[in-house]
Amino acid sequence: MARDNKKMKRKVYEKELAELQGELVALQDWVVSQGLKVCIVFEGRDGAGKGGTIKAITDRVSPRVFRVVALPAPTERQKSQMYLQRYLPHLPAAGEVVIFDRSWYNRAGVERVMGFCTEEEARQFLRTVPLVEQAIVDSGIILIKYWLEVSPEEQTRRLHSRIDDPRKSWKLTGMDLKSYNRWYDYSRARDEMFEASDTDFAPWHVARSDVKRSVRLNIITHLLSQVPYQKVDRPEVRFPERQDQGDYKDPGYPFRYIDEKF
Repeated sequence: MARDNKKMKRKVYEKELAELQGELVALQDWVVSQGLKVCIVFEGRDGAGKGGTIKAITDRVSPRVFRVVALPAPTERQKSQMYLQRYLPHLPAAGEVVIFDRSWYNRAGVERVMGFCTEEEARQFLRTVPLVEQAIVDSGIILIKYWLEVSPEEQTRRLHSRIDDPRKSWKLTGMDLKSYNRWYDYSRARDEMFEASDTDFAPWHVARSDVKRSVRLNIITHLLSQVPYQKVDRPEVRFPERQDQGDYKDPGYPFRYIDEKF
């Protein structure tokens, strides 16, 4: 498996990814058959590649089993609740894998750095989160936390690439621009977050993400190692014969076919 190979060819990447995605399907079958509950948290700097990594994980599995949670900004009512309250209903039930594309750790990162919460609220969160995660793990949930770490040079390149690319322009928000020059504020916040919440029962796993293809393969490989699974035997598939036409007749509707330009 490539670790730091910027020259990884697409064919090599796609072959490795296809094999790993096949294993993710096997993991999915095992999670369902055993009633496992898996919660995966993705955090990292802007432009670190969280979205692409999550897509690589979920591309070939069932969205009914692998569920991605990306919560919007809290409502006024939610702001008045206990901070973690709005995240708890999204935790997995038996037979589910829930992936948080950013999570309750917003409070330790962007909210703290950008002043959306007070310093005391951030410190209270850091004191509380290990207790909550202990309760999550004690309930039988397999909790896996990833931090994607990107270099300042690569972050700059990726954010600049979003300006003129219509496929990526939606990813560049005003918040990205405001937080761009806070690199070391985010570094300090990350360090304190790790110190408070990197526990034996819910450790942080850090992945270098300057090379997108490598980080996706490395994280999927690591994820598969974190949930012991066995391949579930599937019944042999036999297609039945298609029914006879009988008395059905084509009504000759003028179907509005789309133009075939390709």
